[in-house]
Amino acid sequence: MALNAHVSTLTDRIRQRSRAGREAYLAQLREAGAARPHRCDVSCANLAHTFAAAGADKAALKEGLEPNLGIVTAYNDMLSAHQPLGAFPAWIKEAARAAGATAQVAGGVPAMCDGITQGQPGMELSLFSRDVIAMATAVALSHNVFDAALCLGVCDKIVPGLLIGALQFGHLPVVFVPGGPMPSGLSNEEKSKVRQRYQAGKATREELLAAEGAAYWAPGTCTFYGTANSNQMLMEVMGLHLPGASFVPTGTPLREALTRRAAVRAAALVEGGSEYTPLGLVIDERAIVNGMVGLLTTGGSTNHTLHLVAIARAAGILIDWTDFDELSTHVPLLVRAYPNGQADVNAFHRAGGMGFLIRELLDAGLLHGDVLTVAGPGLRPYTQAPALEAGELVWRDVPAESGDESVLRPMARPFDPNGGLRLLTGNLGRSVIKVSAVKPEHRHVVAPARVFDSQEALQAAYKAGSLTGDLVAVVRFQGPRANGMPELHQLTPTLANLQDQGLHVALVTDGRMSGASGRVPAAIHVSPEALASGPLAKVRDGDLIELDAEHGRLEVKVDPADWAARPLASPPARHDHGTGRELFGLFRAHATEAEAGATSFGEAFDRSRP
Repeated sequence: MALNAHVSTLTDRIRQRSRAGREAYLAQLREAGAARPHRCDVSCANLAHTFAAAGADKAALKEGLEPNLGIVTAYNDMLSAHQPLGAFPAWIKEAARAAGATAQVAGGVPAMCDGITQGQPGMELSLFSRDVIAMATAVALSHNVFDAALCLGVCDKIVPGLLIGALQFGHLPVVFVPGGPMPSGLSNEEKSKVRQRYQAGKATREELLAAEGAAYWAPGTCTFYGTANSNQMLMEVMGLHLPGASFVPTGTPLREALTRRAAVRAAALVEGGSEYTPLGLVIDERAIVNGMVGLLTTGGSTNHTLHLVAIARAAGILIDWTDFDELSTHVPLLVRAYPNGQADVNAFHRAGGMGFLIRELLDAGLLHGDVLTVAGPGLRPYTQAPALEAGELVWRDVPAESGDESVLRPMARPFDPNGGLRLLTGNLGRSVIKVSAVKPEHRHVVAPARVFDSQEALQAAYKAGSLTGDLVAVVRFQGPRANGMPELHQLTPTLANLQDQGLHVALVTDGRMSGASGRVPAAIHVSPEALASGPLAKVRDGDLIELDAEHGRLEVKVDPADWAARPLASPPARHDHGTGRELFGLFRAHATEAEAGATSFGEAFDRSRP
């Protein structure tokens, strides 16, 4: 199938825009590949440290004739998604030995859970934990004794951080290894109803805890289609997973077989072999566009309007929200998984999953099929699904029809002709909105502003009974420079309750919303942020605000002369100490705006400068 003309045009525009940065990145890749010392070329002391604790692999490492795979892991046993990763290094090492290679755990990276830190001070560390993870990945690989790497990680900031860090070693082949979702528990719809009842004072804490414990109840990734599962989709559609690996359940023989095969595949991709596949060539402009298409067609997490931008810049590629918005008009919505529907990712996987989705998009010309992947040249292998036959791992074509069209649709019958994200512009700045989970009747709101400088202040106003009419809740000073851009997920039950009462309600913020949010129209990531003299700092209670997701408008209805003369509000007292926040001052001070990825690496990734 010929590539869709709009996808082709957008890719060419990104390629032209990124030319200087991409050429500089590729030059860096070539330089690193040429200068990289072989293990046996380093000093004897260096080499001895490498194999001192290697046990059965000591002789192989000493001789240096076999590929050595570095494992970078986000394992911890507190988080359900990452607890299964504890078994993976032993499997990888065994599989590597059988394939004539060795493997070592090169290092660990932190893995925090936004589900635990929601509404807590630790949430202000969450976004910048991505940059810490990138640096920790770089530290692990800087030992410079690896021929390829395997990255073990799942959740929100972990996978983007691993990829950003690994891209600085773009001369190495890198395979990403997912952990798999937990079995389905209490439905997301029922969980959300209990949350709303609790927020309204109609459910007890015991009832809420029982519901949450029934929803999140076993090892594996949370089953709603939030940022963690959007990560898995992205890694697969960008060619960094083994085909079909994203949503195979944890704790199954197939999950173990895929993990072992990832090690075998990484060993086959090393320099000097016939299939040498450096990460920096896998992630090019085409792969980034494929990731954007995947995000839009699945109604994926809004957090990736930050993460995918930062990932692209780490590879010398420049994308922005206009790219997402223009692409969204040509990419249909083919998936409905919570919060864009009632099903979870297990139901999506059973219906045909990534193989069905990628086949539909490839056949429609909406994905670049000529990319390089860890499975080999071309994206077509990703239209197959893995299975075990007599204990052997095989791949088969996915069924021609979706197993459940309430979850996964073919191109001929999309849920919506457009993707799930929109760009909003106007005199309040630039922002994004996820419309795939917002009913059409709620996509246009004109109402007076109620201004808050924290989500706690809004919740207090709700509990005090002062939110009684239509409103646009403006929650400002929540950007990356202000307080690390926390997710404001706890506002969802509050605002949903108001909307269910028949009020016209919207949220406008320079902060983030969780990948699990979406029922209430929310203009998020507003840039420039209030602390950077953004126009949100001028808004006052009672100002009429229009949020129009259908036509891409976000405006305050104030006389232009009065608006220009209006002073900026003073920021609230900063809570930049406690819970480790004092350690992140440099990150906040150097953070780029949201549309540039909200990263502290802005200058480092500006390769257009001499």
